[in-house]
Amino acid sequence: MSNETRSARQIILDSARPIVGAKGFSAVGLNEILQAAEVPKGSFYHYFTSKDAFGVVLLDTYFDQYVQGMEQLFNQTGLSQHAKLMRYWQCWIDNQTGCTDAGKCLAVKLGAEVSDLSEPMRLALQRGTSRTIDLLAVAMQRGVQDGSLLLEHSPQVLARQLYALWLGASVMSKITRTPAPFDEALLLTRQLLGRPENPDIHIDRGTGK
Repeated sequence: MSNETRSARQIILDSARPIVGAKGFSAVGLNEILQAAEVPKGSFYHYFTSKDAFGVVLLDTYFDQYVQGMEQLFNQTGLSQHAKLMRYWQCWIDNQTGCTDAGKCLAVKLGAEVSDLSEPMRLALQRGTSRTIDLLAVAMQRGVQDGSLLLEHSPQVLARQLYALWLGASVMSKITRTPAPFDEALLLTRQLLGRPENPDIHIDRGTGK
């Protein structure tokens, strides 16, 4: 694929993401996306074989970027894993409630909509959410090791439970148009992660500092 083709393809994806995030996948026509991208309609099928195929690439690309952001957060130095995880959930709230970031979380917006309409897109969602849950589990395991988390369940089980909790809170916040579901999710998350004394102090096991 040439640099020109990759660039045009990425422009289409970047232009589509906020539109699809705001309106959903089914409600958005290709014309609207291509007009926003300033790409001729006839060239769409040069980059994607169908709208569903485009949706799969859109989701895969979104999760690639999302996972990269999670890795950067969880690999920061100077913070306990407890602090990093709570920062992650706060970023989730900010992304869902910020007025300028509509559609930032495609998993929330498209999860229920496309899972019954497109098997390839459902599988893309499954791949992406599984990657997210796996990273949460790794962060929790590190938290147990650095002493900032006290877990009653295995990190993998708890990661799945918390991810489901926050997806549900995102949907309920849209239904109620209040941040109350996020407040409740945050409270329960703190309880499930445990809170040992001074949890936000970073401990270097190699030096004891």
